[in-house]
Amino acid sequence: QVQLVESGGGLVQAGGSLTLSCAASGRSAGNYAVGWFSQAPGKEREFVAAISWGRTFYVDSVKGRFTISRDSAKNTVYLQMNSLKPEDTAVYYCAAGTGTYYNTPIGYIYWGQGTQVTVSS
Repeated sequence: QVQLVESGGGLVQAGGSLTLSCAASGRSAGNYAVGWFSQAPGKEREFVAAISWGRTFYVDSVKGRFTISRDSAKNTVYLQMNSLKPEDTAVYYCAAGTGTYYNTPIGYIYWGQGTQVTVSS
């Protein structure tokens, strides 16, 4: 069992930055790939970024703006979000999985509770 806790969300103006954190605990927490997903009201959960065995993956809309990184000593994965846009507004979830299907929710086993990101125009 792996527990994930997100933090770092908030309200920011367009063009601003936020850093989300995903702290993992539990057996073998450090062995999983970790992904970030966003879910806006009325929409499906969408892939944002993932990190798996040192490789990083991003959805096209965030390339060059978001950076995913991992601190293995702290069992924490970060999502640095720069140049935020109003359309980035959503609840952001981190998830842990095997990494095989990193860009779809079905590829993940454990999920955090989510953290709200709101970008004002």
